[in-house]
Amino acid sequence: MTALGRAWLFPVIIAAFTAVLVAIMGATMTELGPWYYSLAKPGWAPPDQLYGVVWTAVFATTALAGVTAWRAMRYRDESDWLIGLFALNGFLNILWSLLFFRMLRPDWAAIEVIALGLSVVVLIAFSARRSKMAAMLLLPYLAWVTLAGILNWEIARLNGPFG
Repeated sequence: MTALGRAWLFPVIIAAFTAVLVAIMGATMTELGPWYYSLAKPGWAPPDQLYGVVWTAVFATTALAGVTAWRAMRYRDESDWLIGLFALNGFLNILWSLLFFRMLRPDWAAIEVIALGLSVVVLIAFSARRSKMAAMLLLPYLAWVTLAGILNWEIARLNGPFG
């Protein structure tokens, strides 16, 4: 493989690896057991089988957005900020799963999902400065987090108080 080929492929591998790592960490905290199935959910809630499909697509487009935005950054400090923002977003994504599924606190997760959604908005705004395509690739993530957040709030409302 040529040096150009390696230079092109390396960020893709890192982004894919990171997306898979965040997905696995979130999935290990997601337990669809008796507690989850006992929760009242609104009639408009997506079927359980859909979540894995949508999250896979969201993580794929988010990784692609990360690579696209990273390549568009002109300065090292911009790239560092971008990586930091994606790291924060990954942490918040995993934290939501921890709060909702492991700590059994949909109420806390409903508050945390606001921070997760805001982190996606910040990623979109930061990426858009250099790459409109990267920002557009993050829109499905924002849409899904928004839907998940509304669903989370409704589950907390229907089933609270918790703890």
